[in-house]
Amino acid sequence: MTINQRCCISCRRLADKSEFWRVVRLHNREISINYGMGRSAYVCQTEKCLLVAEKKDRLSRSLKTAVPKDLYQTLKKTLMTDQSEISASVYKEH
Repeated sequence: MTINQRCCISCRRLADKSEFWRVVRLHNREISINYGMGRSAYVCQTEKCLLVAEKKDRLSRSLKTAVPKDLYQTLKKTLMTDQSEISASVYKEH
């Protein structure tokens, strides 16, 4: 594994970290996409991996906190509109 490779929490694929969405649990328990310092989990930018992560609640388990449904909706919208970049978003724990 090279320095900048990460592993998808859904399919376990190793790739450069720029190929994944980085979901971060900030120190105040808020969830952020591609922004901030804290506990991180990586998901492939594919519908299949996103659906598996949501169905099996892998983000919540990896981040050790509840992940709001809004986050999954934002990632799905990004897939549908073919946006390669997501602006930094913060989601509060419910």
